[in-house]
Amino acid sequence: MTESSKSTLLSNGIRILSKKIPHVRSVSMGMWVNVGARDESDLENGISHFIEHMLFKGTKKRTGYQIAKEFDAIGGHTNAFTSMENTCYHARVMDSRMNVMVDILSDIFLNSVFDEAEIEKERPVIFQEICMMEDNPEEYIHTLSSNCYWGDNALGRSVLGTRENVTRFDSKTIKTIFSNYYQPDRIVVSAAGNLDHDRLIDLVGPAFESLKPGNQFPKRITPPGYSRIDLNYKELEQVHICINTTGIGITDPRRYALSLMNTILGGNMSSRLFQEIREKRGLAYSVYSYLSSFEDTGMFGAYVGTDPDNSLTAVGLILKEMQSLKNKRVGSAELNDAKEYTKGSLLLASESIDNQMVRLAQNEIHFGKEIPIEEILDRIDAVSENDILNLTESLFTSSQLSLTLLGQIDNKAPFEDILTL
Repeated sequence: MTESSKSTLLSNGIRILSKKIPHVRSVSMGMWVNVGARDESDLENGISHFIEHMLFKGTKKRTGYQIAKEFDAIGGHTNAFTSMENTCYHARVMDSRMNVMVDILSDIFLNSVFDEAEIEKERPVIFQEICMMEDNPEEYIHTLSSNCYWGDNALGRSVLGTRENVTRFDSKTIKTIFSNYYQPDRIVVSAAGNLDHDRLIDLVGPAFESLKPGNQFPKRITPPGYSRIDLNYKELEQVHICINTTGIGITDPRRYALSLMNTILGGNMSSRLFQEIREKRGLAYSVYSYLSSFEDTGMFGAYVGTDPDNSLTAVGLILKEMQSLKNKRVGSAELNDAKEYTKGSLLLASESIDNQMVRLAQNEIHFGKEIPIEEILDRIDAVSENDILNLTESLFTSSQLSLTLLGQIDNKAPFEDILTL
């Protein structure tokens, strides 16, 4: 690790990381678990997200109201999120309040009671969260497209779960999953800001060292991607469209080339998709490409929202730009612009201590060590035109191409005729 970053391994396997940033007056801290929706069975789908909610609803010594009140009283900001592979509970406070933050986060992480009455009150809240997602077509299309591409694998399900599952979850079920999944060797505590590492260990170590290893963790299954078209008819003004193909895992050495290719295709306002579909033709307000990478696999995609009458044209233009990247090397000037944009975004993000905390944890989870930002910048600079061409040739194939549409479209035949690379 770098000189300003430190790491401690507790006897039970929990890793505690910190990065001292002395010129700030705050501390950002996250308690990460390498557990997410991907680790759930079909009947468990949504329980990791439910657990995330319940950790703020009461411990052995604090009610849910007291947790919220104590964070507000120190001017702190706290939240949590669940993804396919990780769950994180995080907070940021002034450096002088770090001990209070650690005490509260440790308490909810280690001593939550999962009270049945609180579960009943939280259940309709999660129902509303599901409704919010389904009422937002630009968000909902990504859930639908993941299911289209990954099928019945857990990667194809919603992190929020189904209404049927959420209705069934009770205190006993949640406690069992929490005990089995929140195992010490899958936990990382990371902090960044104006803090002392030894002080952090004194605050975190004694409580967290009491955690005992759990039962066997479920094995993650690497799914294939599916080539198919999925129409989802809904009375909307726009048709929301996702085109997906195979991607790569988070640790794949080609990730730097993929990031630059994504920038060139649809990652910013000067990208090919933005310029062709929005600026030149005025077919869409929102159009972009994106990456979904996991520990062993990934998915690459492009999104556009457009008028139903323009949907076939928009799909054709996205496929045309993808084909162009596959058939012809990008120019050196275009690649250099993408490098400068990517490096600039990375360096700007590094000025946030929240992002520094996240990077510490994610590097530890995925690589087992910190990846210095200087090394990342060098790897970006080392990407060549041939690297991107070779990558697109391997990823952009008709056999891995899927198309998902949400809106007033009820005939897939015209799309079948053009869905090829």
